[in-house]
Parts: sequence; structure tokens; C-alpha cells
Amino acid sequence: MQGAFIATFGIVLCKIIGLVYVIPFYSIIGDQGGALYGYAYSIYSIFLGISTAGIPLAMSKLISEYATLGYYDIKERAFILGKRVLNIVGIISFVLLMLFAHPLAEMIIGDTVGGNSVADVEFVLRIISLAVLIVPAMSVYRGYIQGHKVIAPTSVSQVLEQLVRVFIIVIGSFVGMKIFHLSLRNTVGIAVFSATIGAFCSYLYLRIVVRRNRRIFKNKEEKVKEPTVTNKEIVYKLLGYAFPFIMIDIFKSLYNSVDVFMLVQLLTNGFNYTKESAETIMSVISTWGLKINQIIIAISTGIMISLIPNLTSSIVKKDMVDVRKKINQSLQIIIYLSIPMAIGLSILAPNVWTVFYGSSTYGPEAYSLYVFVAVATILFTSTITTVQVLKDYKMVFISLICGFLTKLILNVPLLYGFSKMGLPVYYGAITATILGYLCCSFICLFFLNHKYQVNYEETIKRFLDVVIAVIIMTIVLLVMRLLIPITSTNRIINILLIVMYASIGGIIYLVVTIKNGALNKIFGEELINGIIKKIKKRGRA
Repeated sequence: MQGAFIATFGIVLCKIIGLVYVIPFYSIIGDQGGALYGYAYSIYSIFLGISTAGIPLAMSKLISEYATLGYYDIKERAFILGKRVLNIVGIISFVLLMLFAHPLAEMIIGDTVGGNSVADVEFVLRIISLAVLIVPAMSVYRGYIQGHKVIAPTSVSQVLEQLVRVFIIVIGSFVGMKIFHLSLRNTVGIAVFSATIGAFCSYLYLRIVVRRNRRIFKNKEEKVKEPTVTNKEIVYKLLGYAFPFIMIDIFKSLYNSVDVFMLVQLLTNGFNYTKESAETIMSVISTWGLKINQIIIAISTGIMISLIPNLTSSIVKKDMVDVRKKINQSLQIIIYLSIPMAIGLSILAPNVWTVFYGSSTYGPEAYSLYVFVAVATILFTSTITTVQVLKDYKMVFISLICGFLTKLILNVPLLYGFSKMGLPVYYGAITATILGYLCCSFICLFFLNHKYQVNYEETIKRFLDVVIAVIIMTIVLLVMRLLIPITSTNRIINILLIVMYASIGGIIYLVVTIKNGALNKIFGEELINGIIKKIKKRGRA
């Protein structure tokens, strides 16, 4: 719990920083620039997944396992070998992205006219490929530190990376566009290059942390006779742990990539949208809406960072009672925090969108549904990662493939289905993504129940408690919306409305969950009472 809060706080802080910068960034590059930025990051995410995505979690799992067994020499050898292997993988991924930038750009843009060109997309893909050289080494250091159940330094490194990246994005794009009058392509190129600089700064910080804490990390608590383990066995084990994590991240990227490769061309050729309108919608899904969703998604990321080494430790000790308890507790925390946030953001979508991006024809309407992708993503991440930690790799791949096929098969039919119903066509693509994630999640939940006897009775009860609280909160907010209109083009007024609605909604939700016992049962009375005592002490002081 402590590790989860530290990790979540750091990640949420990162996401807040990453969210705030989009206000000036959007005003500089607009929807067309946002679409170009989204194209680069969508493809980069796939290559990042191939080269690094699973490494922090896999290294964390491996280090935690060896440390629990007392194999400290093997643990340190695993760290050194991990750095060597990932540097090679990073170089290969960089070369591939550089070589295939042009054909990938052609696949994204196709033969549509107007907006961004193939050359523009190719340019930003080549620029962002540089980050793949740095991130692998950084990810090994993060996993090594997390494996010792030391969460704070990795959270600090993420905040540092984000601060540097945001500074370069905002200042660099402003100077490039407004002072040197660079083209939109070059301006976005500066923005995507920030990923390389941010990763490099984070890498240097993590190296310093490891060097300063070398004695602590290498300290042997007990004298244990370590077995003979070859370098090849360690590397195979690391890659074996990493591969499912990598596949998880790649499949998450593929959900968005389906829309990157299909949506603009479908909207322009099949539903008579202009290229500019289609790219505006695409920018909501690939860039601007995703930025806001990251605040909610950060919840699951923080929980997973803390859960993996702790769950691994329980598995090594063969304490399945504790494993089941931790799985249910992580699900309950995710449900408690994510659902009300998503509902609130959906109700306030026009205000939130106006605050960050100004008035938009498609933005608020698209985001009011797209926000629920965040909840589906959180459930997907938590369930699939849990199955992976339990080493049921076959089920990981089955659920990943089933979820992705659901998205791929339903994408086009749902576009036409929503069109027939007179609803926004692009709701079909968003709904297909949600259903794909949920399909994968429910397969994992069923498997955990069937094989490991994970009983969800308590989690279902807490879910119903949360639903009741959310319904009450929603009714109050909808009544308020009738009495106090929430439509305004003024940013200051919208900020005040968001603060007012969020405060009232949050208080109602908190009071109801205290009354029905959900808060204490999910987080534990000891933790809640400790927080209340600290607040009272500060109040008296």
C-alpha cells in the first residue's frame, strides 16, 4: 500500500505536468500538429514496447525474486547482464524505426489529400527514434531499484524526465514556431525530440542513485549458499519475464495504432469527413484526449509498480492466501478511484476540454465517451499483469489476442452501426477499444478464479458500494447542471466550474463511501484512522 501510494503520487504528478503543458502546446501546433505528434508517439510506443516496455517490471520481478531467496551475487549479475542485453535491443529497434519510417508513414497517411504529408510523418518518426537508444538502459535501472522495493527514486526519475520533456516541448515549440517561424513539421520535430533529452536526464539521475546506494543494494542480510546459475540462464529468465510484459505493452499500443492506420482514411473515404476534420478527431484519440486520460491511468501504473515485487515475494514464499488478498485489494483500489473520476470527467467534458484546448467542434463530444477508455485500460493493465506475474504466459497471450481481435473485428462495423443510429461515427472506434480491453480483462479474471481460486465476492460487494456512491454523485451533479449551466467559453469561469463540481462531487462520493463502509474496507481502518489522526494533529497545531 505504501509503495503503491508513493508510485501513484509520482506518476500522477508526472501526468499533471504532462497535462498542464498541453494548454500552450495545443495553442502553438493546433489539431494538425497534434495529429502529427500523435502519429509519431503511436508508432514510437510500439517500438518502445519492443525494446523496453517489459524491462522495468521484469527486472523488478527478477531482482525481487533473487533478493527474497538471498541470492545477492546472482542478483547483481542479473543487473549487469540486463544492461548489456537492453543496449543491444535498443540499437536494433532504433535502426528498424529509422529504416522503416517511410513505409510506415505511407501506411498512416495513404492517398488522402490535405493535412499532414507522408514526408512530415516520416520526419517525426526518424526524430523520435533517437529516444529508443536511451530508454532501454534507463528502464533497467528503474527495474533494479524497484526490485529492492524502493519506489521513491523511480518516481523522482519519472517526474524529472517529464519536467525536462515538457520544458523542451513548450519552450522549444514556441521559439521554433513564433520566433524562428519554423514549419509545423520542424516544430513538432522539436517537441518529439524532447523524449530523448528527458530520458537521458532521468538515466543520469538513476545512475547516481544506484551508485550512492551501492552498499545498501549489495548488502547480504543472510549468508545463503547460492546455486550455480550461468549468464545464459539469467538472460533467458529476464527475457522470459520481460517478453509477456513487452507483449502487453505492444498490444496496448496496437489498439491505438488500429485507429492511426484506419480511422482517418475511413472517415474521409467512407463517411465524407474532410481530411482536416478526420485528423482533428484522430488528434483527440491519439494525443489530446489521451493526455487527460493519463491522470486516471496513472492510478493503475502506480499500483502495478508496487504490486509486482510484493506479489512476486508472496509467490516465492508460496503464500497463495496473500496473493489472492493482494489481487482483490488492487482491483478494489482501482475501482474505487477510477470510476468516479471517469464519470466526473465525462460530465465536465465541455469544461475540461475548453480549459485545456479552447472551443472545439469534436473535442468535448468525443472525450465524453473516450474518458471511459481510461477505466477499461486500467482494468486491462491490472488483470493481465497479474496473470503474467503468476507465470501463466499462455493465458496472457490468449487474452491479449482475443482482446485485440475484438477491437480489430468490431472497429469498422461499430463505425457504421453508430452512423445508422445517428450518433457520432467515431464513437464506434472508441467503443471497439473499450470492448477489446474489457474482453481481455474478463478472460483474465475468469482464469484467476478458475485456476487460483481468487474469490471476487468482496470485490463485487465493494464495486456495488462504489456504484451506489457514483449514482448518487451523478444525480446531484446533473441536477446542479440544470441549475447552474456549465457552458462557457471563458477559461477562468470553466476552471471555477470544474473546481466547484469536482469538490461537491468528491465530497458526496467520499461521504457515501464512508457511510456504506467501502472506504474502510478497501483501504483498511488502520490506514484511514492514521490519516485522520494526522489531519487532526495538524489542525490543532
